Amino acid sequence: MSETADVVIIGGGIIGSSIAYHLAEAGCSNVIVVERGAAQGLGSTGQATGGVRAQFSTSINIQMSLYSIEFFSRFEEATGRKSGYQPNGYLFLATNEGHLDYLKRTRETQRAAGLETVEIVSREDIAAMIPQLHIDDILGGSYCPTDGLIEPLSVMRGFMERASSRGVRLWLSTEVNAIEVEGGEVKGVSTTRGHISTRAVVNASGAWAAEVARLAGVEIPVVPLRRQLVAARLPIDLPARLPMVIDMTDGFHFRRAPLDWTEPGVLLAWPDPMETFGFKMDFDEAFIGKVLTRAAHRMPLLAQAIVDPKRCRTGLYEMTPDHHAIIGLAPNVRGLYLANGFSGHGVMHSPATGRIISDLILHGETRLLDIKPLGADRFIEGRLLEETSIL
Repeated sequence: MSETADVVIIGGGIIGSSIAYHLAEAGCSNVIVVERGAAQGLGSTGQATGGVRAQFSTSINIQMSLYSIEFFSRFEEATGRKSGYQPNGYLFLATNEGHLDYLKRTRETQRAAGLETVEIVSREDIAAMIPQLHIDDILGGSYCPTDGLIEPLSVMRGFMERASSRGVRLWLSTEVNAIEVEGGEVKGVSTTRGHISTRAVVNASGAWAAEVARLAGVEIPVVPLRRQLVAARLPIDLPARLPMVIDMTDGFHFRRAPLDWTEPGVLLAWPDPMETFGFKMDFDEAFIGKVLTRAAHRMPLLAQAIVDPKRCRTGLYEMTPDHHAIIGLAPNVRGLYLANGFSGHGVMHSPATGRIISDLILHGETRLLDIKPLGADRFIEGRLLEETSIL
């Protein structure tokens, strides 16, 4: 079987779905999304915690978040499906002067980039906000009320359903065997379902981005990193407006259980510094004890948490050396677009990414924001960014 498409998107997760949506909304619906899974959301999208925030330390990440969060707030109007956006906020807790000074400096960067709602909060403010927290070692923190939570799978489906209604095709259970390049230009894609002639291919393949890029002879520094999430039930519920709480001591963070849980619960996460790169998808039960120890210290109530093994999960971050995404045209291959390496921020930056890639394909540029800092050539030219707010 042979097909022709204006655009082929490799990867049907939240990033690929957003790109398909934005293309279709702009009038480009002859698009094929190739997804190797039997259903959407079987990769990183389905394992995400659902946090969205603008509290970053670089202007580009802050601007990506500002556009995306505003989009999530009107998502149902745009797509017909709820995003689950809950503006409960993100609360960063500083336990030493260095961390508190960092939050104060970062707030100035955030305000300069257009984030006006972030504020530095005192220990007393934090105690009033969340009385259940252990605060003896907390000096202060930062809080942004427009940060919050979404439902990643609902957002992904909303994007794709709207795109499909406009003619975009989704090929499930389909793998890409080759990206055909002639004279430095994309000509087509070979898949297990057949050949697709196209002049534009988008790499939106998540943790497998480097492997997919190599199909076109392109090298990008994206590597997979396991992140584990512990789900637990609680005897009593946490506050309905509980923000995402981040302990800057070691990155431990937690949130209330998702809306579809029928009983009180919590999701617990921690970026284990001993984790190594690789396609590790197994859940390490030893991780549970490490997380529960940190949870009980920060909120004694969490010592009563009853782990729910069926809801514990593992996902893969797609990491770059500077913890920023790679967005834009691939070097040396015309027609190959990269939307990779989000380093844990793919879900929250999916609306901005979809808009940017759509603009680049249809207009050759984007006016949403200056994406030069996110170009793949920065790694060759030594223009690396520095994002320290990584969870």
